[in-house]
Amino acid sequence: MEKKNGIGCRVCHYQEIDSTNIQARRLAEEGAPHGSVIVAEAQTAGRGRHGRSWVSEPGSGLWFSLLLRPDYLPDRASMVTLVAAMAVTKGIRRITGQPAEIKWPNDVVLEGKKVCGILTELNARIERINYIIVGIGINIRRQQFPPELREKATSLEQDQELQIDRNLLLEAVLEEFELYYGQFLQRLDVSLFQEEYEQLLVNRNRQVQVLDPAGDYQGIARGINEKGELLVECGQGLVRVNAGEVSVRGIYGYT
Repeated sequence: MEKKNGIGCRVCHYQEIDSTNIQARRLAEEGAPHGSVIVAEAQTAGRGRHGRSWVSEPGSGLWFSLLLRPDYLPDRASMVTLVAAMAVTKGIRRITGQPAEIKWPNDVVLEGKKVCGILTELNARIERINYIIVGIGINIRRQQFPPELREKATSLEQDQELQIDRNLLLEAVLEEFELYYGQFLQRLDVSLFQEEYEQLLVNRNRQVQVLDPAGDYQGIARGINEKGELLVECGQGLVRVNAGEVSVRGIYGYT
């Protein structure tokens, strides 16, 4: 799958690995090219944000990471997470017909439950990005989630008479990533797909809780700006929330 932005120029497939993000970092340090894709059937140490573990049993989902080697400044890197969320959401909708939506900034949800998590990791100096790794985990097969996740997580086949071809879904997500990443590169912001993103944003016009080191607060999410920041209307007015600084909760509880 040769892509104009290099996405999918090299695909490395593993039956079992600790983490596709960890392996992507190893390969990046060895000189793997921009656009490399690392896919695993199972992960023994899959991770989400804030060090949380990610359940990734053999054959139960699509676990992969993208390696990017951009030439823009590090302050633009957080928007890549929004690109990935668009790509996954559109890919799921195209292949399965299910109404996947985005929970800003790094989750994809289906009927209010998380079906995909995205973990973007940056290796950079002050004014230079060495590489970006975008880890994506999509729950596909029907499965028994741990008790603490049953009310929050789902899979694409959980309540549907579907048999999803994981290769087709991977190809669709990579194609969508190529499209939206190309739009991002044109202006180094999300303005070219901002309106489309907002139409898929499940947080929009809903109450959210912002977990800020300076103090948590609540408000109503109104959309995003061209930098991909969430706009939250609260007592202080319209606050811009940066994905790299805080967490936002609301769609499936505050836990």
